[in-house]
Amino acid sequence: MTESRDPGLSTDQIASAGQTGSAGQTGSAGQSGDEARAQLLEGEELQGVVLRWREIQAQFVDEPRSAVQDADALVADLMQRLARMFADERDQLESRWTSGEEVSTEDLRQGLRRYRSFFERLLAA
Repeated sequence: MTESRDPGLSTDQIASAGQTGSAGQTGSAGQSGDEARAQLLEGEELQGVVLRWREIQAQFVDEPRSAVQDADALVADLMQRLARMFADERDQLESRWTSGEEVSTEDLRQGLRRYRSFFERLLAA
C-alpha cells in the first residue's frame, strides 16, 4: 500500500500563519493581501502545539491507530483552548461595557480581526 501525503498545510506553514498570513494565500473580502492574520496562539504555546503535531505525524508510521487518537485529543484540546480564549475576551468586553467603561474602536477591531482569522481558517480546512 502506498502512502499519500496530505496536501494540507505543513507544520511550518501552521507556525507562521499567524504572523505572515496563511501559506501565501491572499486575503479574502475585506482583508488586504498585506494584512497578516491575527495570531491565535503565541510563543511557547504555539510552538508546543506544533511540536506535538510533528510528534503525532512521526508516530503514525509505527502506531497509526495511536497517532489518530492522539491527533483527536490534540485537536479537541486546541479547540477548547480557543473557545476559552474567545469567551474570556468576550467576558472582558462585556464587563467593560457593563461598568460603563469606554471600549475603543481599536479594541473592537482587534477582537473582530481574531474572529475573522479564526472563521477563515475553519472554512479553509
